Amino acid sequence: MRQAEVYYQELLAGILTETDDGEYTFKYETNYVNDYPKMFITFSMPVQAEKFVAKRLFPFFEGLIPEGWLLDIASETLKIRQQDRMGLLLACCQDCIGAVSIRPMVKSDE
Repeated sequence: MRQAEVYYQELLAGILTETDDGEYTFKYETNYVNDYPKMFITFSMPVQAEKFVAKRLFPFFEGLIPEGWLLDIASETLKIRQQDRMGLLLACCQDCIGAVSIRPMVKSDE
């Protein structure tokens, strides 16, 4: 399972998860839902307490991943297969153009 924190500007908006079964979920953080109910990250994912679930990476997050020659360079340099969309998102989208950024979650060894 891989997870990422999704930030809207400097606010933690939610958590994106790729499960071991290859399913994707996105869940807005409770504080974000309560404090910013109209500040959605994309029209297709309005702010809500319930999580979003999909069999593929959500189109909004797909759109953050580089394309074309830039994808080729990123994939080759970082040694990430182009089909590993979550891996590319985690590696390439920490400082995106626009308001949304993706930060990999680091698992703590407890």
